Amino acid sequence: MSQLQQGREQWGSRLGFILACLGSAVGLGNIWRFSTTAGENGGGAFLLLYILLVLFIGIPVVMAEFTIGRKAQSDAVGSFQKLAPGKPWVVAGFMGVASAFIILSFYGVVAGWVMKYFFGYLTGQLLHVQDNDFTGYFVSFIGETYEPVIWQFIFMALTIGIVVMGVKKGIEASNKILMPLLGVLLIVLAGYSLTLGGAKEGLNFLFNPDWSKLAEPKVWVAALGQAFFSLSLGMGALITYGSYLKKENKLPSAALSVGILDTVVAIIAGIMIFPAVFAFGLDPAGGAGLVFMTLPNVFDQMTGGMIVGTAFFFLLFAAALSSAVSLLEVAVAYFMRRFNWNRKTAVIIIGGLIFLLGVPSSLSQGAYAINIMDKDFLTFMDDLSGNVFLPLGGLIIALFMGWGWNKTDALRDSDFGQTTIGTLWIWSLRIVAPVAILIIFLNKIGVINFS
Repeated sequence: MSQLQQGREQWGSRLGFILACLGSAVGLGNIWRFSTTAGENGGGAFLLLYILLVLFIGIPVVMAEFTIGRKAQSDAVGSFQKLAPGKPWVVAGFMGVASAFIILSFYGVVAGWVMKYFFGYLTGQLLHVQDNDFTGYFVSFIGETYEPVIWQFIFMALTIGIVVMGVKKGIEASNKILMPLLGVLLIVLAGYSLTLGGAKEGLNFLFNPDWSKLAEPKVWVAALGQAFFSLSLGMGALITYGSYLKKENKLPSAALSVGILDTVVAIIAGIMIFPAVFAFGLDPAGGAGLVFMTLPNVFDQMTGGMIVGTAFFFLLFAAALSSAVSLLEVAVAYFMRRFNWNRKTAVIIIGGLIFLLGVPSSLSQGAYAINIMDKDFLTFMDDLSGNVFLPLGGLIIALFMGWGWNKTDALRDSDFGQTTIGTLWIWSLRIVAPVAILIIFLNKIGVINFS
């Protein structure tokens, strides 16, 4: 009797699976990291490269992760142990589980900040910041000892509450609510942003390419990095989610849907942010500072700014929660199988450990000087996961699918069959994706420099 027949959880519907994968991919990075990276790299030229790289590198790796998960019907580690027993490919699975721990530990801290701002707008507290000094307000808040940790705890408790309910009743049900709500809020806020007076400059910046930027290697690397990281590749989430799929669900259309929808969300986020940025004379490359210190000033000057601020930070909260759920599920799925724990035990233990691991990231923002390699603890954890674990995990996944798996079996198990698109997919995983990921990795760790 197979593991699937023994009662492995499954998605209730194909739509639920796609929305859950979209929830994993769409996080805080889609809302502000895309805009920041586009802002730093010329807008339109970056966007064009980003779309092409999602199509030719991002979606093929999404397909590889889906195929591995559905074929093995196991977690990120178990999938490699099942498909390539005794071989070193399993390193990618362990990197995915480690990444889930590391990323969610500091992600929960930042998501706690988002919740603080959401409730600040909801209650009107953020309308009474002294001298409208939102920079001072933010720096003071994250430098406190207890309050940021309390918000981090609340966010992790919500994440644990969803994952403990299981694949269908927890993860799928929550994403069926969060993703459509996120989409509606994005569209409404983007529409509102277009009325602020900076629409022409903002849209021109985003959609009118400066072709000279294509000659700059750093723009290619930035677009590669954003395409890769925005799809949650290399962290085992899509392998884990793919393992809950029924055999009759077709993978190519699902991978294409996730890739396209994730890109659409990023573009609409750009339409939401850039007109406001240009209308109020802001720096389009402001990043997290733009979100927590600059945009509150904008909301303060708007008619109905309290409503807009509330909607914006709820949007960020929804994006953060859907991504956090997928990260926790990666680790939980592994420990459930490895130690034969039930879901409730695994979720509470692993969620609790991740919360504790995140506390130093919170305290390192001012309460205590917690530094590693001349970086505060949160920045170090971010760099370790984003610059090392994720690209190496994605590299191994691409190489495993392209070279470690029999080509005929790979084409059959991916639902491509013996088609031209299937052959192009295999060669993308064999050559194009590994070279691109290696370039990102070497640039991130400073071996090569395209700045």
